Amino acid sequence: MSLPQPLRGIIPPLVTPLSGRDTLDIAGLERLVEHLITGGVHGLFILGTTGEAPSLSYRLRRELIERTCQLVKGRVPVLVGITDTAFVESVNLARYSAEKGVSAVVTAPPYYFPAAPPELQQYIEDLVAEMPLPMFLYNMPGLTKVSFDIELVRRALDMPGICGVKDSSCDMIYFHRLIEVARQRPEWSILVGPEELTAEAVLLGGHGGINGGANLHPSLYVKMYEAAAAQDLPLTRQLHAEVMRLAGSIYTVGRHKSAIIKGIKCGLSLLGICDDQMAEPFQRFREPEREMIRERLSALGLIH
Repeated sequence: MSLPQPLRGIIPPLVTPLSGRDTLDIAGLERLVEHLITGGVHGLFILGTTGEAPSLSYRLRRELIERTCQLVKGRVPVLVGITDTAFVESVNLARYSAEKGVSAVVTAPPYYFPAAPPELQQYIEDLVAEMPLPMFLYNMPGLTKVSFDIELVRRALDMPGICGVKDSSCDMIYFHRLIEVARQRPEWSILVGPEELTAEAVLLGGHGGINGGANLHPSLYVKMYEAAAAQDLPLTRQLHAEVMRLAGSIYTVGRHKSAIIKGIKCGLSLLGICDDQMAEPFQRFREPEREMIRERLSALGLIH
């Protein structure tokens, strides 16, 4: 499917349903894709942070790309994360994605050696030159140690292969500056990662959200986006409060940073959508945490 320019709306970062260390939960993936598309989402993003991409084998990444595209059947755009420490592997995955019908790829900075701004700019220029698909920049300094600074984004305006930025920095001043820069390229999409900031981001000119919680309750996030895009402030406030309640309920079970992905996967398991197997080094929630997630999903009205 061709990529709308700009891409707008809710594009959930899919969890990767697993049934073993290197085994895809194929039936679970099918249920998840249908759950999200039925919920009205505007695209799907696989192999991102929520998808545990760096922990997956290259073989499994390719299987996920192929099966997702087969299941989606062109109904919504599919975005694929190609972030890697090896330049050639990012290019290889992008080329494979293009062969399978993906709409765009997404890259964060390489996450082991921290690149200085001039090095990162050269890296992006080299990567764009090899891309068979439009590419989003993914700003995720909390995990990659470096940021796509505003000056680099400004220079990316002259790179035709780049189609936008996904920002997960939680820095709204940075996000506002992205919006200002992107006005020079009206076909660019500026998307936000944290769902707690999505309503504000859209009200102020952003194009949508790549929100993990949409795996669980896609229609809620779609309605919030639509209200914000229509500048309906009372409805936006109401739906934003519901999103905050979901995030505050599900992401606070467990003591570690992995609790967000564990919570989403556990919730999907309890909803009967897919297995909650985690990619190592993480492990699924044990029964006490699982029961807490069950109680909170019930309080949210998602299970009975």
